[in-house]
Amino acid sequence: MMKASVTRAAEGFDRRSFTVKEVLRMQETGIISDNENFELIEGEIVPMQVKTHVHELIKSALNIGLARALPESLWAGFASTMYLSNNTLVEPDFVVYPRGIKLEEVKGTDIVLAIEVAVTSLAYDRGLKAQLYARHGVRELWVIDANQRRAHIHTGPKKAGAWEHIVERGPDDLLTCAALPGFSAKLGAI
Repeated sequence: MMKASVTRAAEGFDRRSFTVKEVLRMQETGIISDNENFELIEGEIVPMQVKTHVHELIKSALNIGLARALPESLWAGFASTMYLSNNTLVEPDFVVYPRGIKLEEVKGTDIVLAIEVAVTSLAYDRGLKAQLYARHGVRELWVIDANQRRAHIHTGPKKAGAWEHIVERGPDDLLTCAALPGFSAKLGAI
């Protein structure tokens, strides 16, 4: 008999841990609906909030500008599922990775830029999610506070789940990305 993997919840009780493969199988069989919005974080299925108007407004404006600035060598995903490990899948609002890699084969170290737009999930995105992105070697992470029109720019990922540099940009500050030299935006103008 195979013993199921478990995680330890905040209150100290064990919970059944899932793998990406198991979650994908649950979707195939209809246990998890295709329209359910969730992420798998280190084995735990985490329901995600419904997107609001301000979230979609900022996400769309950034997606359009960033996509226009993509060089031929890079590809973009919009709310694409990224498999960071066998028990972690995330769905950043925007992700840039090298062209030619199948989406399900993209590793954290391949991700040039990931963007999370947060309305109600700012603490989660700046905390646990930022640690996960760093641990898996994502090169640059932007966590956008949609309500305040502020960006938290993370660079220099460390395996321990920390970032070498975290810089905050305000609504009137210019956002740029070294990998996308043709892109710039001000969150306050969106």
